[in-house]
Amino acid sequence: MKRIFLNILKIFLLLFVAGIIFIAWANYSIKKESETSVSYNITDVPETKTALLLGTGKTLNNGMPNAYFYNRIKAATDLYKSGKVKYIIVSGDNSTKDYNEPEDMQLALIQQGVPQDKIILDHAGFRTLDSVVRAKDIFGQTKLVIISQKFHNERAVFLAQQNGIDAFGYNAEDVNKYAGLKTNLREYLAKAKVYWDLIFGVQPKFGGNKIIIP
Repeated sequence: MKRIFLNILKIFLLLFVAGIIFIAWANYSIKKESETSVSYNITDVPETKTALLLGTGKTLNNGMPNAYFYNRIKAATDLYKSGKVKYIIVSGDNSTKDYNEPEDMQLALIQQGVPQDKIILDHAGFRTLDSVVRAKDIFGQTKLVIISQKFHNERAVFLAQQNGIDAFGYNAEDVNKYAGLKTNLREYLAKAKVYWDLIFGVQPKFGGNKIIIP
């Protein structure tokens, strides 16, 4: 009985170590593949018709303002006003009546001076994969500037490139490491899951009719 237990323990430890190695490799490879296609410098961003602003909640669970949200809004506004992009797809979670990331982002952008007719809503951006693939399949975009924080842009740009999209990530200002610790830790697993999605051909949760961006 003791030998069986030790063998099971060995197998568990081997799987655990293999998992850690895989997560580390996935994070390294995605950062490496995307490093020349993400930047904090707006002058590095290529002129592109459409930007994809990735969604997040306007407020945190405790009701406080979410710095990730407002930093992304500023980055998107700066990008539009610089003339680098003409349209912004705002893609986020609208899974319940009371939670609507796309409309929250749209309102914030309008308040910053971005015309409403230059903002396209995607209510089915439940995951980064959904937002990126839908930008191509639903909105017909094969070239994008993706807006989010650097850690998120690395993954989004990699996903976009793997799905046949010419993508560049414009990095919004990050939040301090303590405030964003939980998000950054979760990102390690999210980068590993990218490979799972690619291997098994995971598709967006919802499709829909094609929407033409002028």
